[in-house]
This record gives sequence, C-alpha cells and structure tokens, in this order.
Amino acid sequence: MTLVATISLFIGTRSAWTTAMASRPAVAGVISVCYASILVCAALSLLVRSRRALIRVDAVVLMTAVALVLCGYLLDHAGTDEGVLTAQAANEILHGRPVYGQPWPWLFGTPRVGITKTMSGGADYTYGYPPLTALLAAPVHAVVHSTAAATLVTTAALLVSSVLLWFLLPAPWRPAATAVCLGFGLLPHYAYAGYPAITALALLVPVVVRWPTTGEGGRLGSGGVLRAACLGAACAAQQLAWFLVPFLLIGLYAVRRGELGPRRALAVAARYTATAALTFAAVNAYFAVEDFSSWLQGVLLPLEQKAILHGQGLMGISYYFTDGSSRLDYYSYGSQLLLLGLLVATLLFVRRLGPALTVLPWIAFYLAIRSQDGYFLMMTPLWLAAAATVPAAAFATAWQPRLPHVTGRAKVVLASGLLAPALVCVAIAAASPPPLRMSLSPRFATRHARVGVTAIDVRAVNTTGTALTPHFASRTGQGASNWWTIASGPAVLAPHASAEYHVKPAGGFRALPGGRGPGTYLIAVTGTPMTITTAHIPSAPDTVQ
Repeated sequence: MTLVATISLFIGTRSAWTTAMASRPAVAGVISVCYASILVCAALSLLVRSRRALIRVDAVVLMTAVALVLCGYLLDHAGTDEGVLTAQAANEILHGRPVYGQPWPWLFGTPRVGITKTMSGGADYTYGYPPLTALLAAPVHAVVHSTAAATLVTTAALLVSSVLLWFLLPAPWRPAATAVCLGFGLLPHYAYAGYPAITALALLVPVVVRWPTTGEGGRLGSGGVLRAACLGAACAAQQLAWFLVPFLLIGLYAVRRGELGPRRALAVAARYTATAALTFAAVNAYFAVEDFSSWLQGVLLPLEQKAILHGQGLMGISYYFTDGSSRLDYYSYGSQLLLLGLLVATLLFVRRLGPALTVLPWIAFYLAIRSQDGYFLMMTPLWLAAAATVPAAAFATAWQPRLPHVTGRAKVVLASGLLAPALVCVAIAAASPPPLRMSLSPRFATRHARVGVTAIDVRAVNTTGTALTPHFASRTGQGASNWWTIASGPAVLAPHASAEYHVKPAGGFRALPGGRGPGTYLIAVTGTPMTITTAHIPSAPDTVQ
C-alpha cells in the first residue's frame, strides 16, 4: 500500500513541473525535490523491517503529497465556474448584498468559466449552492480580491481532510488515504477549481469514519454531537451531502435498534438528526431570513434547473448514440426511483448492504440527466473511510424488518423488484424516438483557412401530440455549444405541425472538424417536456467560398 501511494504521486507531476519551469522556477525546484522524496520513499517502503518505520515512511509520503498539491495550487488557482461563483458570493457577503437570486452574467464566457445551459434555452448565472463555502471564503476575499479566495478555501479543506483521514484510519490503510485524496490527481483539480463539494467532503470524513459507533450505549456524547454537527455543516456546503443523509440515518437507526431496542434507538437517531438540522439551519439562517424564496430556489437550483445533458451515464444513449428521445424526463424518474429503491433495500437488508452505505447514494446519479463523473469520484475518500473502519461485523446484530418466507433466491427477487421500476424508466427514455424529424440544409463558408457553417435551414416536423419550444445548439463529441440564434421560425411548434427554421451559430460561424474526426451535430432540445433531437450536419462540399 505504501508503494502504491508513492507511485500515485507521479500522476500529473511532470505536467506541473513543465508548467512551473516556464512561469515559476522556484516551484519547479520544489517539485524536483518531491521527485527525490518519491524515489527515496519507494525504496524505503520495500526495505524497512518494522511497522513503526513503515508508518514513518507513510508520513513522509503524505507530506510529499501535500507539498505537490500546494505546488499545483500555486500554478493553477484561477478556478472554474464553481470557484468564480463562490468567490463572487463571498464578495457579496462582505459588502452586505444579497447572494441568492442575483444573476452575474459577466463572470462567464471565458474558456475556464463555463456556463450551465438549461433545456429551456437559457443558462444559470446565479449562485446555486448552500452558503458555507462562500462564508468561509468571505474573510479570505477581504485580503485576496480574486477567485483565489474560494480556491484557497477548497484546497485547504482538501488538505485538512486528507491529513485528518490519514490519522483516523488504521495504520495499514493510511497510504490509501494519501493515494485516494491527493495522489491520483483527481481531487486536487476539483479543489483548484473551487468546488464547494470539496468542503462538504472534508466535513463528511469525521462523520463516516466508524459511523456505526455513533450513539453507542444510547448516548451521543461529544463525539456523536460533533459528527452530527459536521453532517449538518456538510449539507450547508454542497447538495451532494444531502444524498448521504437518509442512508446514514437508516443505518444508524438499524445498528442502534439492534443494540438498544426501538424507542432508545429512535431517540438517538432523533437527537443526531436534530443536531445536524440545527447546524444546517444556523449556517443558512441569515440568507433564509433575508429572502427565503430566493434562498430556497438557490439551494434547490441544481435539482430543479433542468440542465442540459452531460456526463458518462445512461443518458448518453439518447445524447450520443441515438437520434434523441421524446421522454428524457424518464431518466430523472429512473434516477429518483433508483434512489428510493436503494433506500428501501438498505432498510430491508442493512446487514448485507451496510458496509457499502457510503457508495450506494451515488449510484442513482448514473441514471440522471446530469451524470458526470465528478458526482462519483469526489466522494471516493468516504468509500475508503468506510472500507477501513466499518467492518461487516458491525452489522451482525443490526435490526432489519422480518420478511417471512423471504430467504435465499426470494431476497434476490425482492431486491431486483425494488430496482426494476428505475430500469423500466430508463428503457422508456432510451427507446423513445426523437420528438422532431429534422432535415438540414447548411450554409458553408471558409474563415481563417477553416471550413464551417454560417447558418442552417431546418425543416422540423413535430411527431408528438405536445406543443414544443425547440432551442438549437451544435455538438462535436461531448458537450454542447452556446445556443444558436433562431433568425426565423415559430417559437412554439404545434403538435404534428411542421415549420421552417433558419438558425445561426453563436458568433456567426461554427467551424467543422476536418479529416475523419467526430462529426458535428445539430441538436434541438425542449425544457417542458424534456426532449432532444439530434441530426448530423452534412459535410461541406469540396469548394467553399
């Protein structure tokens, strides 16, 4: 494990060193020293003979990883859209101005700061996260007047949580904490970008480590109160923490009921929940009192915004591999039903599923419209924390409902039945045809020696019985362009009607990839109902003016 952690430090180090040599030679020098540390630690991990000596090597590996993360921060701390939004929210807090419901369109438009487009043809320019990370960044922003205020908070949160997890884990597992949190290069880049989820992760680490011991003997004690407060604070940092809460409460109640009986177990779970809820309320109180409606819309925004499709999950069937779907909403229904099914399965089979409780909440995102890998990998340190500190034996006496005559294969059938509705919804979404039948007549031009599209005449036929409001964009590979302008054509296409649209790309020109690379597609999306239609843009003729 020590050797694996040491090897993981090589990932991304060369590119950081190359960048530093061109802009910050002193940082490159520190990275070179880290290379020496990596090599020495790799040798020592195979040479030392005692456990104590190996722990010291593990500590040096951790310190080397921390140094490399700090070097990476010095080289890249400008942040992306999440960091920029958090820094702006921190600035608004400093000046006593409202945070939620305030559009900040001037923050977006650069390659680093992307825009979250919505299926209704718009985009979100407002702050859509609970306020804790912005509150922590506010005093830093008073000194550092840039996005670095937010990225410094998230990078510090990652480092603190990594060191904390290292100390909380049993000694043989500590190198894994270094590798997962800092070594593979996954989480540091989210911290450099300013993701509030990193703050939530840092607060969830003490919650998850040895969580079945919470409330032992019927008393929360100072440790249980601290864990509950950290859970509430994590929920006040980013919405991903919300998905862990019901699983954790089910597991905690089941374990305590097996020990204490139903009434005392319920009392422990209630005190734990109340402490977390009070912490969440305390962090959010000022913003909720200031403008409750805007605050509520802001913290619920990622769940209700109907953002455009993105990610690596099953939604890719309709986005990348077919011509679209008229029932994209069923991916969302499937995600919700899968989450509910996993919760019920956890309640019924907690003795079997308890060790995987920190992994189960994120499975539901694989079916969602937004199914990007960040939703999975940013919480992977929690998987490690549970694997190292929550053995299966901790659930041997946990309570679970008695199911007469449900044994062996019957349990498998019941578990499958809980998950089947979600799969049916996904099948409906994936099998549904696109709502529009589109034929394209593009207009080509050459600019700066590149061939591209200046406009497309689209004949669209609404094949459904629902009026649709289409919005157009282009796609090459994954992701979508900025919205195209509808120069002519009806805003609403009536059921079973056809219409001619003349659409133009943002900036008046959309370059087409040359050679045998990926093709370019025109997509038409609607927000209510959520649908998508994809049509391939024909290649340009050999001679283009």
